[in-house]
Amino acid sequence: MAKDTQSDPFKVADGDRRVSSQPLIHQHGVEVQGFGKMRLLPLALNFEARLESVQLLNQILSDSMILYALYIDKHADEQLKLIDLLGERVQTLGGVAVGDPRLAAEITTVPRPPDGAEEVPAMLSRLLEAHEIIIEKVREAITKTEESRDDGTNDLLMSDVLRMNELQVWFVAEHLVDVPVVRV
Repeated sequence: MAKDTQSDPFKVADGDRRVSSQPLIHQHGVEVQGFGKMRLLPLALNFEARLESVQLLNQILSDSMILYALYIDKHADEQLKLIDLLGERVQTLGGVAVGDPRLAAEITTVPRPPDGAEEVPAMLSRLLEAHEIIIEKVREAITKTEESRDDGTNDLLMSDVLRMNELQVWFVAEHLVDVPVVRV
């Protein structure tokens, strides 16, 4: 029986190999860097400082991922941008960023909301509590990264993460002030 070279219309010959336009799906690789393990990068920042910053950032990152999930408006987009910046900083320092929502749920210190719907004032109050948890950690991390001279992380935390969370707290808190919307 002759070999049918035209059985796959997406394959073309390229010398000795077959090239296909089909995506190579169902691939599985080996883990090249475990969570909590560090790569050595020439950042002129000692290993202990980078490791501490990665741990602090991953905690803030996991809490921010949960906060993001609590939002449904433009604040969610703003939190998503912070999540991206935090994850990139972890990787820049040689660490592995929290990326899996299951891992974030294990690490977070933000209390889990109820499975069902709750009243709007309770939802807003929950957002404020989550922000406060994050802001406390950010302030502690700012102090520690200043001491360790991790200026890049310090700048990110102060200029982006702290200021955005403070602004969002102000905005949400204004919606919990007990004043009548309309007076008669």
